[in-house]
Amino acid sequence: MIYHLSLKTAGIIAGVLLLACSLPGLLMPQKVRGWLVQLPRSFPVGVALLTIAFLWSFWLLATMEMGEFASFRRPLLIAVPIGYLLVLRFVNEFLAVRALGILALLAAEPLLDAAFLRYEQSRLLVTIFAYVIIVQGLFWVTMPYILRDHINWATRTAGRWRSVNVLGVLYAAALLAFALTRY
Repeated sequence: MIYHLSLKTAGIIAGVLLLACSLPGLLMPQKVRGWLVQLPRSFPVGVALLTIAFLWSFWLLATMEMGEFASFRRPLLIAVPIGYLLVLRFVNEFLAVRALGILALLAAEPLLDAAFLRYEQSRLLVTIFAYVIIVQGLFWVTMPYILRDHINWATRTAGRWRSVNVLGVLYAAALLAFALTRY
């Protein structure tokens, strides 16, 4: 285990993050929709998200048990910062989306690790959430225009926007309720 998170902690973190993403869309729909439409091409947000992803990846490489691949640790600790700088220099298109996809992939592992070998059926709320962000992360890293299309679809009508955010709030509430009462 790398993170040592309990299922309760993972459920609370996932629920709070999902709530933090969905609730502002309900409370300030126009402002959030405007910001979200500009997100895919925002270079400053991309730099911030990529820096977080870089630091997280670097920390993982430096601290995790690599077993038979331990001889690769030093070259990877050199290659990752170089790759980070090269991405900042040469990847200007949809940097925020790609970095968000990398963060989604990094965030899924602690969720799956916390739910691993747990007997509660409600653990599937955390597991399903983790696999959804894995699939989204894979698409966002490889085909970043997909997030732009998702945003355009969700923001096309006020009813659709409200529905997407209500579903997010309800799922976050379910995650938090089970995390606080069952895990």
